[in-house]
Amino acid sequence: MQEMMQDLAEAFAANPAQARRHFEELFSPCDTEKIEEQARTVLEGKFAAYREAVRARTELRGNRGAELLPPVIQMIQLLLQLCPGSQRELSVRLADCQLLQGHPEAALGICDQLLAAEQRTYHNTLLALRGFCSLHAQDHQQALQDFQKVIEHDSPHPNSCIKALCGRGLVRIAGGSSYLTALDYITACQLKLEETIFTIKSYVPWNQRGLLLKVLQEEGQRMLQKKRDAPGVFQLACLLVELDTADEASRILCADALYQMGRAEEAHRLLSLALSRNPQRAPVLARLALLQLKKGFVCDGNQLLQRVIRTGDTSCLLPIMDIFQAEDRKLMQTHCHFQALAILESQQEDVHIKEAIAYLSCAIIAAGGGAGDCLLSRARCYGRLGQMKTAIFDFNAILKEDPRNVQALSGRGFVFLALRQQKEAVQDLISALKVEAGAVIPAILSLKGEAQELLTGWLLQHGRAALTQLVATRDTSKGETLRDLLVIARALIRICKAAQYHIFYTDVLIASGRCEEALTHLQAAFGHCPTEDSARARLAVLQLKRSNVAGAAHSLSALAQRDERELEFLLSFVDTKQQQQLAQVAAQQGQVLVEGQQYEKALGFLSLAVVAGGACPRSLRRRAKCLGLLGQHQRALADMDTVIRGHGGHSPRTRARDLCSRGLLLLAAGREEAAVQQYVQALQLDRPAALGSIAERPGSQALARAFLSIAQHSFQTRRYQQAWEVTDCGLQIDKNPELQRLRARLRREASGCSIH
Repeated sequence: MQEMMQDLAEAFAANPAQARRHFEELFSPCDTEKIEEQARTVLEGKFAAYREAVRARTELRGNRGAELLPPVIQMIQLLLQLCPGSQRELSVRLADCQLLQGHPEAALGICDQLLAAEQRTYHNTLLALRGFCSLHAQDHQQALQDFQKVIEHDSPHPNSCIKALCGRGLVRIAGGSSYLTALDYITACQLKLEETIFTIKSYVPWNQRGLLLKVLQEEGQRMLQKKRDAPGVFQLACLLVELDTADEASRILCADALYQMGRAEEAHRLLSLALSRNPQRAPVLARLALLQLKKGFVCDGNQLLQRVIRTGDTSCLLPIMDIFQAEDRKLMQTHCHFQALAILESQQEDVHIKEAIAYLSCAIIAAGGGAGDCLLSRARCYGRLGQMKTAIFDFNAILKEDPRNVQALSGRGFVFLALRQQKEAVQDLISALKVEAGAVIPAILSLKGEAQELLTGWLLQHGRAALTQLVATRDTSKGETLRDLLVIARALIRICKAAQYHIFYTDVLIASGRCEEALTHLQAAFGHCPTEDSARARLAVLQLKRSNVAGAAHSLSALAQRDERELEFLLSFVDTKQQQQLAQVAAQQGQVLVEGQQYEKALGFLSLAVVAGGACPRSLRRRAKCLGLLGQHQRALADMDTVIRGHGGHSPRTRARDLCSRGLLLLAAGREEAAVQQYVQALQLDRPAALGSIAERPGSQALARAFLSIAQHSFQTRRYQQAWEVTDCGLQIDKNPELQRLRARLRREASGCSIH
């Protein structure tokens, strides 16, 4: 029969008209019916062989089996000659085979011709075929219209509907609608799985099958993560497994769908089979571990988790956690956290800490990233390993959810301490102390001595700066800042008993207006008569606030000699009136001591008067004089410079006397030329006042000698104008013969020059 059909097909292919004439001569109508029946049998057999070859194809993008289509097409063409009454049906099959063989243009021509005819049989089939022809031609709009007509038909043929759903899914991929694509293929699978597989392997273009597989896998995974239609995803996963048996992702998707359907045992068997093919596949190991924990097999589950950790791919848990139930994720989280703590309690080597980190990472993933206790433990582990930036990342994750988490704040502060980032460390630890100082202070005390000393120094430095700024501006509205400073101060005196911390606490109490409490603490820390200068100074401030000005002046005078900046800070605690009273008492006492030639003691009182009086010129002049008597000429000059810079509103008499005082100090310092210039300016401003000051000190004759020396030097260096000016001023002070002779010589030597 096969040979007969081959001969007849070749005859009709060679010359249809002549073959028809000879065929009618040779065969009776009864023979013709038998031949037609036999031809259809051969056709069905050959097409069935093609379908079987497609079904057995293992390569997703392969086209094995297409070589079986030419004989099928030949049989269809023979039947078209033998059966004129079945021409529409056979033409549909011919278009189908042309499309399957890779000739979409020929198939499209046949479809268009048949659809244009009045006869409506096989309409859905032709629309589905034409839709795929349009897909091959990249005409997505026409393809979508044809597929839509098939799907929306009142009673579509199942096979045509499957083709249309698969085709529409491809169009939707091009439009970016992955979810709708998945729904189309799930619907097709529900109609007939085998036909859907055949449609994808044969009608979908080979170069689009790989993309289709990945899109369906990813969308199926997303649907399970959103807890959508697990049975549908299971059918979709079964389809994907049949399309590419070597793709493990499809099997994992199938197992995940089974889990969500409550068929955990079947999921376990499927995953075990996948593991036997690839023993190091982390996603499979992770799912099996969770299923084992779910069944109560803790030891087996932990062994599987250890294998996951050894692969270094704990991130494979991320997509799983959205798929598994909350109670199972909690089970995983609890187990992993327990294992990590057990490791950290018994082992301290780096390798064990890294293993604990891996378990903690699994626990954090299982908790959806929000396990604060696990994040805290992992951050501390990273800190032990020296991975400070990574530790900060975990602390930040905790604080993002709970900004007042004391352990995270203090932990991050200690990491910043290790990184020597002062500002950040201080901010975090202050925030932690404000929330719960009782938990932070023991943690600080557990630090090594060097680190503890550095941290307390930073806290004190920050507190001092904030307090200084606060009292300098006298902003009493900043109650929150004072409360923060009290927290810092209390913590510091609990951490370290050094005097500087008790002093700082006292200062904060005074700034807060709690003077009685400050006095009590000061006496408790240093006794009623403290020997520590800083403590005595605070005690004096408290006396001053009680209007004991004389007692305060004696105590504060020592501080004035030692540290004027600290004195300025302390005096900002008292009001302006009290400061003025203090300055007045200190100035009087200083003057008495100067008259008694107790210059060292006097200097302290005079410095106190300067600071308390706001550096008034009178106090500065007195201190400059005392400093000069002590031989501290540079400091004395600095005071006089300050006075002279503020000369704007003073009388010429006062200014002249100040210039003479500065000149006297310059003479004492051995700077004759500069001193002479000061006296020259003084004489020009107010001659009687200047001469009066000169007469007191250093005396007219002594100063005239200095003028002579400078004038001679100027003459020798041919600076005649300067020499004349100095000589003239010197003669105003004293009629020194040498100066007179020098003036005469200047007249002779510089005759012809304008020196007047």
